[in-house]
Amino acid sequence: MSSLSLTQLQTSNSQALVPQTLSPLTHSYLRFTLGNQAALLPTGQVQEAIATPAARITPMPNMPSAMLGLINRRSRVLWVVDLALLMGLPTAYPNSQQYNLVLMQTQGVTLGLRVTQIDGILSLPAQHMQPAPTHVPSGLVPFLRGCVLQDGEVLLGLDGDALLRAPALQAL
Repeated sequence: MSSLSLTQLQTSNSQALVPQTLSPLTHSYLRFTLGNQAALLPTGQVQEAIATPAARITPMPNMPSAMLGLINRRSRVLWVVDLALLMGLPTAYPNSQQYNLVLMQTQGVTLGLRVTQIDGILSLPAQHMQPAPTHVPSGLVPFLRGCVLQDGEVLLGLDGDALLRAPALQAL
């Protein structure tokens, strides 16, 4: 069997080597839920997503209700916050014995975010992120990069830097 050079291959079948269309620039997000609300966080701000026993979180006295406590993760002590409470959303956790945590890292700070459920990774073209619609509660707007409408569902595109500016975190 003889081998073809790249030039021969391009000459004999040029259409197979030339991309037909260039895919639009996409961004990847970790998708998770907060109660009944779906949310996204850019994967560039996500260190990892884990499930951990609630007993591993050490509560700290005299902290806002959104502050769940501290966790030792890979020899680092991290604050854990209830993301729904931090943003003023109602919370509902079916299993309080285990926490789903998103370890967010931004501006050199790592923070554990308790979420209801971790749903996976979602890649979206940049233009799918739109400004927040008017029916999104005004208290959420400071934490948003925008929103995505997917299959009739509004996904909140969160901004990790804005989450760090939440009033409950300013006491840290």
